[in-house]
Amino acid sequence: MEHATSVIKVTAPGSIMLMGEHAVLFGHRAIACAVDKRMQVSLMPRADRVVVIRSALADYHSTLDDLEMDSRLNFVIFAIRQVAADLPNGFEVDIHSEFSHTVGLGSSAAVTAALVKALSIYQKEKLPRRMLFERALAVIHGVQGRGSGTDLAASVYGGLIGYTVKPQQVSALNGLPPISLFYAGYKTKTADVLARVAEHTKAFPELYSSLYQLMHDTTIKAEDAIQKQNWPELGSLMNVYQGLMDALGVNDAVLSDIVYSLRRSDAILGAKISGSGLGDCVIALGTDESLSLGYESIAVAVSGDGVEVEVASHVT
Repeated sequence: MEHATSVIKVTAPGSIMLMGEHAVLFGHRAIACAVDKRMQVSLMPRADRVVVIRSALADYHSTLDDLEMDSRLNFVIFAIRQVAADLPNGFEVDIHSEFSHTVGLGSSAAVTAALVKALSIYQKEKLPRRMLFERALAVIHGVQGRGSGTDLAASVYGGLIGYTVKPQQVSALNGLPPISLFYAGYKTKTADVLARVAEHTKAFPELYSSLYQLMHDTTIKAEDAIQKQNWPELGSLMNVYQGLMDALGVNDAVLSDIVYSLRRSDAILGAKISGSGLGDCVIALGTDESLSLGYESIAVAVSGDGVEVEVASHVT
């Protein structure tokens, strides 16, 4: 006999850091935006205690009572462990992404936000955005030991946001003009970049503290430029922030090549590293299709939508 089993589908957008990299970890302001590339999590309940996960990173099979960690699915498994005792039964999870995990569009934050929301629905729990953010951030901290949550805030709330870790503040900002994103072809894990910066800081702690303050001041001015929709000023401030990232030691020859190649175009108002640096992406304010940089261009636009829920039915 056929019966309907509820399938819970949740999507969350990827994200881009516009300003505030590194400094945000020390309580300074950051700006990030959700993008129109999304992560989808589909959860189908089971009648037993089995947990099955299918994704591009790995396939996983276990039970709620013995959830073994798998380094390829750290965020997913940690999020399940967080609520395993309160779940009615096992389930199957399918994870699909509209962007590659090799490109730093906040994929870990997006999948964590989507899964935490799906699990809360499975528990028949109402989880407002603020609580969703806090629970998902606990997962990220549990896996990484640290993390500002800037990309997570963009995924949860959507749109362009100003963000401060403590006291925690998420502010909706005006939209952006078209942006461009270019991938260096490689990336260094954020934790490794942070470790390198921390090592460099030991020699000149006061100088690095001053750098973070300058980053904060630049971000505050950028936030004001966004609210006034003064795009040339925002572009100039992005260039300033790029110089501060270079001073921090997270720039390299390839990223510099992308940045300065972009700045040769009159259509590009500013260009800087997006994210922790030492690889990954460069973001530019403006677009110029005539540019031929020799690097992968990733078509993105700001998305106003954060985490979204769709509950469908599946006949078994």
